Amino acid sequence: MTNALRLSDLPHECRDTTPEWTSVYDAFVAKLRDGAVAATAPKNGETFPDFCLPDAFGHYRSLAELVADGPIVLSFNRGGWCSACRGELSAWGERREVLAAAGGRLVTITGEVGGRAAQLLDLVGPEATILCDIDHGLALAVGLAFRCDAHLQARYLACGLDLADIYGGNGWILPVPATFVIDRDQSVRFAFADPDFRIRADPDEVFAIVSAIG
Repeated sequence: MTNALRLSDLPHECRDTTPEWTSVYDAFVAKLRDGAVAATAPKNGETFPDFCLPDAFGHYRSLAELVADGPIVLSFNRGGWCSACRGELSAWGERREVLAAAGGRLVTITGEVGGRAAQLLDLVGPEATILCDIDHGLALAVGLAFRCDAHLQARYLACGLDLADIYGGNGWILPVPATFVIDRDQSVRFAFADPDFRIRADPDEVFAIVSAIG
């Protein structure tokens, strides 16, 4: 079974240990699992669909271009507002030299607007590529997006979190955080997608896959 980097493994400031929120998230994740959210996401051995998205500086980048020089680690995340995503991206930033030595590069995708995507470079380092998935179009296309229910919407708004402002739309869509290793031929060599945003791929396992590609 694939290993996972759990929220409990992250630095203390990256954890949300409030019992009230834990119960809210547990209930919502159970709904996502019942609905088989992310079940149709690209799998190991499949070809990842080509795409073309703007990077944090407005330049459009295609998947074919991104993998031309070697394998990439493609990471879907919810954005800098999410403590689990910040923790994961910080972990990648701390390991960026290890990833480079293995022959890979990090490409992370977020639906955030208003310049927020560029701020993620502070976490992952300037070598990484940040792509902007406007309206979560790519996440929806590959089966990695879902709509927040009314209860979660109300809870987020009550604590001052307005996803409409963060993502620039009123759809209340969130992506499932996911990690893929994609080879030069756009084949998926590693795939990890869990409806529970508190569980992430283990970087060490990813490094091993990237190194094996060579």
